[in-house]
Amino acid sequence: MASYCLALSVFFFLLFLFSSSISSSTAALVQQQPLVLKYHNGALLKGNITVDLVWYGRFSPTQRSVVVDFIRSLGSARSLPPSAASWWRTTEKYKGGSSNLVVGRQALHEAYTLGKSLNNRHLRALAGKFNAAPGTITVVLTAADVAVEGFCMRCGTHGSFRPGSAFVWVGNSETQCPGQCAWPFHQPMYGPQTPPLVAPSGDVGADGMVINLATLLAGAVTNPFGSGYFQGPAEAPLEAVSACTGIYGSGSYPGYPGRLLVDKVTGASYNAHGLGGRKFLLPAMWDPETYACKTLV
Repeated sequence: MASYCLALSVFFFLLFLFSSSISSSTAALVQQQPLVLKYHNGALLKGNITVDLVWYGRFSPTQRSVVVDFIRSLGSARSLPPSAASWWRTTEKYKGGSSNLVVGRQALHEAYTLGKSLNNRHLRALAGKFNAAPGTITVVLTAADVAVEGFCMRCGTHGSFRPGSAFVWVGNSETQCPGQCAWPFHQPMYGPQTPPLVAPSGDVGADGMVINLATLLAGAVTNPFGSGYFQGPAEAPLEAVSACTGIYGSGSYPGYPGRLLVDKVTGASYNAHGLGGRKFLLPAMWDPETYACKTLV
C-alpha cells in the first residue's frame, strides 16, 4: 500500500522560521514565484467517485454532519459564491476532466474495537471494512481521543491498497497537535503566537478535519497512485493542496492565512459557502493553468 502524508508539521515549522527572519512583504514576493507540479503520466481518479466514510470512535452528530455536508458541497451548484464547489472545480483543470464526489456508505465504530491507539495496519483494516470498488475513496476518520501513530507528523494521509481505489485517513486534532493540524483555528505551534481564528461551525476539531480532508481528497484524485501530479520525491510529494500549505486568502504570508470573509454574527472566518448555509475555510489549490496557488478570496 502506498501512502502520502499531509506532513503539515514540517511545513509549518519551516514557514514560521521563515516568517521570523523576513518581512511579510518579502514572503509575499516569494509566494508569487511560479510553482510547477509535474504530471508523471499515471492514472488519476476522474468521473463519478463514491466516498465511503468510516467513523472510528465517538463523534457528535454535528461533527459528522459538518464533514458530510462538506463533501456534498463539493458537487453542489446551489451554494452562494464563493463556494466549496468552485474550489473543487480546480481539480477539473488536471488531466482527465472532472472528479464528481458522491457520499456513499457510512460505518460507525463507536466501541473502539481496535483500541484507542492505532497504527497504519489498523487504518488499513478500517479502510477495508468496505469492499471498495475501482473509482472509490474510503475515508477513515478517527475521534479526538484516538491516538494514531505519527499523528503530529502528518495530520492525515492518503494512499491506495486495492486496484483503482484510494483511501484517506484524517484525525480530529482538537487535542492532538492542534497548532499544526488545526491551524489557523488554534494558535500555531511555532512562530508568532497570533490569535486563532473562530471556526465556522464552532468546533475546532471538525473544521480542522475539513481543512485536512480537503487537502487529502484533492491529493487522492490528482495523485491517487503515486504517479499523478506532484513535486519532489514520490515518497513525500507536494501535491495539489499540500504545495500551497498555509495559504487561505489573498495577501497571505507565513503565519498569516490571508484576507478572509468574516461572519458578522459569529465572528467566524471562512472563504467558502456550502450546502444549507454551511461555511468552510478551504486551503489554496495549485492551478495547472496559472502555475500558482489559487484562493477563493
